[in-house]
Amino acid sequence: MGAGNRRWADRGDAIGHGLSWLARWSTRLALAAVGFVLVWWLIGKLWVIVMPVLLGLLITTVLWPPARWLRSRGLPPALAATLVLLGGLAVLGGVLALITTSIASGVPQIADSATKALQQARDWLSGPPLNLGEGQLDRLVDQGTDQLQSSIGSIANGLLTGVGTVTSGVVTGLVALLLAFFFVKDGPRFTPWLRGVVGERAGSHLSVVLDRVWATLGGFIRTQAVVSLVDAVLIGLGLVVTGVPLAVPLAALTFLGGFVPIVGAFVAGALAVLVALVSNGLTTAIIMLVVVVLVQQLEGNVLQPILQSKSLNLHAAVVLLAVTAGSSLYGIAGAFLAVPAAATAAVVLRYLGEVIDRQSGPEEPSDTPPAEPERDASRGRSREEETSA
Repeated sequence: MGAGNRRWADRGDAIGHGLSWLARWSTRLALAAVGFVLVWWLIGKLWVIVMPVLLGLLITTVLWPPARWLRSRGLPPALAATLVLLGGLAVLGGVLALITTSIASGVPQIADSATKALQQARDWLSGPPLNLGEGQLDRLVDQGTDQLQSSIGSIANGLLTGVGTVTSGVVTGLVALLLAFFFVKDGPRFTPWLRGVVGERAGSHLSVVLDRVWATLGGFIRTQAVVSLVDAVLIGLGLVVTGVPLAVPLAALTFLGGFVPIVGAFVAGALAVLVALVSNGLTTAIIMLVVVVLVQQLEGNVLQPILQSKSLNLHAAVVLLAVTAGSSLYGIAGAFLAVPAAATAAVVLRYLGEVIDRQSGPEEPSDTPPAEPERDASRGRSREEETSA
């Protein structure tokens, strides 16, 4: 067909086609956004259930490797799950007992140092440049006591709120441990059950996604353990070099606190600085404060983003944004679970991208040659040849 006979599409038809395409995709995106909002709302309403399940899954990532080893040696699933759960609780209890024993043995030394520090503070206040006399110091103490007594109601309410939070946390922890036991015991039966419920086609996709999510969660726990260990070693070395007592239990508390984002590292560092102030004086406390701040900056801005971005295959900026969003929405628990949740979402999106690429890519050439045309046995000619003839 010549160029003069070519039929061009009307400009209005082209614009209308583009607008129709945009409208269809806008409607799909809007419906998907509504679905995400409904899921988010449902998670918020069922957070008391979702939280133990997520914690149970994270605990299971730690308990599953030894449980798998025991099951490979012939132990029943229930017995293997019971042994690894009790073993994990025993290890945790042993660490806490070591910390408690070390602290108890160092309390007399800290008490003596605290008495000397209070006396030094009293002498400093009574000397230049403040020159506060005994009567003025007593009045300051009385004013502080009166202020404390006038605030006793709000303090009591805060304590009751704290007790309720601790109680809720204990209950959540117990439920998470029970769920971890069932996950370890019956985990391998979940995928076959899921295939039977949703069908083989959807079940195969879900199996691949769940396997990748499981590997991602395991990488998150291992990375968090490495980051906490680095924090504990560096702060412990700072305590040993400066001669602060209770270096070992404080380092152990730093390691355990590393698994609780933001608050855990802050509390462990504050304890280290406080012990240094009480036992060794202001100069040592300032040195320890600098050490703690540097270690926490190293953790928050270097170790955690880089290590987690590698183990979880996430960019460091995504890790930082996930922690910020999780802490602002759900507090400490949100900060702890934000990174594995973001990694899980990334795993799902990557798999969806792979499926889309397979379905939208060019068709692979078939290895089988095309079928020979059917021939009429009496004439030896194909039906296509006969028709064309």
